[in-house]
Amino acid sequence: MSINQEKRTSLATVLKLVLFSVALVAEGCSSPASSSSNAGGGSGNSESGGGSGGGSGGAVAGGAGQAGSLSSGGSAAGSGAQSGSGSGGAGAGAGAGAGGVAGLGGNGGATAGGAGQAGSAGVGGASGNAGSAGSAGAAGSGGGSAYHPCPTDGSACKILPLGDSITFGVNDEGNGGYRGPLFASAVAAARKLTFTGSLSNGPTTVSGQMFSQKNEGHSGWGISEVTPYSGGKAGIATVVPTPAFNAGSGGTPDIILLHIGTNDASNFSATQMTADLSGFLDKIISNAPNAYLLVAQIIPLGYGDNAVIKTYNQSIPGLVQQRANAGKHIAIVDMFTGFTPSTMLGSDSIHPNTSGYKFMADHWYSVIGPLLPQ
Repeated sequence: MSINQEKRTSLATVLKLVLFSVALVAEGCSSPASSSSNAGGGSGNSESGGGSGGGSGGAVAGGAGQAGSLSSGGSAAGSGAQSGSGSGGAGAGAGAGAGGVAGLGGNGGATAGGAGQAGSAGVGGASGNAGSAGSAGAAGSGGGSAYHPCPTDGSACKILPLGDSITFGVNDEGNGGYRGPLFASAVAAARKLTFTGSLSNGPTTVSGQMFSQKNEGHSGWGISEVTPYSGGKAGIATVVPTPAFNAGSGGTPDIILLHIGTNDASNFSATQMTADLSGFLDKIISNAPNAYLLVAQIIPLGYGDNAVIKTYNQSIPGLVQQRANAGKHIAIVDMFTGFTPSTMLGSDSIHPNTSGYKFMADHWYSVIGPLLPQ
């Protein structure tokens, strides 16, 4: 082979190599565009990802909270949002939408669920949009579980203050003890109440309105035992049903406010007091089955360690719950917790001062206020 032939062969070989390389490059450029199907495009707005090769979809909103139960309102959270899937991204982000929290105690609409978090980006894709806020849970129906004993014909609800000298209002007779500020709270809210009972004391008017002075507060009396201060009377258990429920006393009450045990605490054990209270509650319920009976955990004394009162008070929730479970109209009001003897009792360290009676009135009203007719 001549030198010229060798040069032509070499050039042909080089040319083939160049053409082969160009062909390889061209083939790579003209193959299907994987970027539109494998690399994530813009963020998708639908649950399944938007566009060709979209990123992760937005999270589905949380569902509504379930309706509240009768006793405590709604508490079930709505379900979280589902994952949004991107059609092209290698890993679609999931976003959880918080569910609506149900309303408590029938206090109206529930809080709306929070927005779902943004989905994380798929491989090569942009982050998905955040899920929309969960819808509000249904209002709880707890308010519907409370017994409504008051009349619906526009007349005042009849309240029987039942107890000892603290109910009578000793040390603050000018205000009728807790009865004066309790009545004032009702007037301020344009609600109607009147007091019943065979005894009478207190102001003639409160907040510019005629004040009903009736009550069943017997100074020195215990629950159902003779105390050194009761004049031989075996406690206020003896006034039910008569004279407490007599027509002359105002008739059978709609609501009964019971605060009793202070005079027993210095003479009897908490066990005896609890047994006496248990029997007395049943007596009240049997004679006034439609009345709403509110039983107080009694206020502390200003001397001693209040050990008997504390133990007695601790037994009251069980007594009340047992009867409530049996369908009786009864509830508990804690007068002990938060009552400060040093600032809320008078000089005898037994009876509340004006501040202490206001404390009691506020606690009674927190329960009965919503029940009173307008």
